[in-house]
Amino acid sequence: MELIAEVWRRATADQPPPAPLVIALAAGIAAALVLPRPIWPYTRLLITIIHEGAHGVAAFVTGRRLEGIRLHSDTSGLTVSSGRPSGPGMVTMLMAGYLGPAVIGLGAVGLLLAGHSLGLIWVFVIMLALLLLQIRNFYGFVVVVGCAVVLILVSWYLPAPMQSGLAYVLTWSFLLAAPKPVLELMRQRRRGPTPQSDADQLARLTRIPASLWAGGFLIVNCAGLVFGAVLLLPALAELGASVAQQLAAA
Repeated sequence: MELIAEVWRRATADQPPPAPLVIALAAGIAAALVLPRPIWPYTRLLITIIHEGAHGVAAFVTGRRLEGIRLHSDTSGLTVSSGRPSGPGMVTMLMAGYLGPAVIGLGAVGLLLAGHSLGLIWVFVIMLALLLLQIRNFYGFVVVVGCAVVLILVSWYLPAPMQSGLAYVLTWSFLLAAPKPVLELMRQRRRGPTPQSDADQLARLTRIPASLWAGGFLIVNCAGLVFGAVLLLPALAELGASVAQQLAAA
């Protein structure tokens, strides 16, 4: 009980916002994790975790029975649920995957602005623990447990500034990475049919072309990136003004 009480105390404590320079560095680190092609496959696995987790949450919320989630070493994933093969529940579950990273990113922005950067890390730990209950393959189990262990160690042993910095890096990473899987889907569809993709399954269920679904996913994710950046950028603007004042005074 003492351990739980200590975790709760840390997770709900207010943390002062980091210096604007830290937020700028976090954005740069996130871009370095998302944009370079050699590093992207590793970052993409984290986005796949959110993608499949969003499918699972949507299935649960809409009353479908979640059968399990699998994560694969090629950064793909699969969420299996049972229920009506069509209808609003199935459509909602299919929609949720590509929108998950942007939604999580914006939620993370809200917690950061409220001064709960450590709380955000523990929210991620809880999400991973819930996801672990539905993982149905060994590789997925190892990946989810590994991510949770890293976050727990960070939240317990690293100093508060480093915890806050990691929370900002993760938030920027989710926002920046959200559009990339949609762009990959669009490129795949140009090369040939992708009948098992979320967009193509939605097209069969709704009679709305898959290209429109993919375009809609891209617009929403880009909007999430812009909105999240606008909320975080005032601190960067403060940094720029401070640097300008120092240069003017020199």
